[in-house]
Amino acid sequence: MKLNQWAWLPIAAISTSVYATTYFTTEEAQQAIFPGEKLTPAFITLTDQQAKKIEDATDVNVRHREIKAWKASGGGWFILDEVVGKHEFITYAVGLSADGSVKQIEIVDYRESYGYEVRNPDWRKQFTGKTTAAPLKLEQDIHNISGATLSARHVTDGVKRVLATYAIALK
Repeated sequence: MKLNQWAWLPIAAISTSVYATTYFTTEEAQQAIFPGEKLTPAFITLTDQQAKKIEDATDVNVRHREIKAWKASGGGWFILDEVVGKHEFITYAVGLSADGSVKQIEIVDYRESYGYEVRNPDWRKQFTGKTTAAPLKLEQDIHNISGATLSARHVTDGVKRVLATYAIALK
């Protein structure tokens, strides 16, 4: 009797996003938001008390205690952050003016297969001038994007968290 030489092995499916796009390196995003300015790293780690204050002020979870921030020579701040779109991370940068208002936001890496419309300049311009006093709520002071609701909501929440982080830990 001949033995069957075929062996059946379980196969695991590995999911990777084939749509991932890097739009900027960190340095390119810094120059897009603060052209010609010198940026100095000012990374911080939030304390438990600071993280709780940020969460209480925004109703947004602090997922990372390590804040990637750079101080601009003109007095502003460049903060690199990430949020989950629907399934994958969206890395974005927030430039804050010296007064703590949003100067500009840029999408750095987008890893989802849809919802990339958050990169639209007109949508991102809605954040310009916003401060911690703004509601920063989708369908209230920030327009939604049909087909990109989760990405739009999570980027909006992320910017709200970044503003609170500035007010509580960087200012």
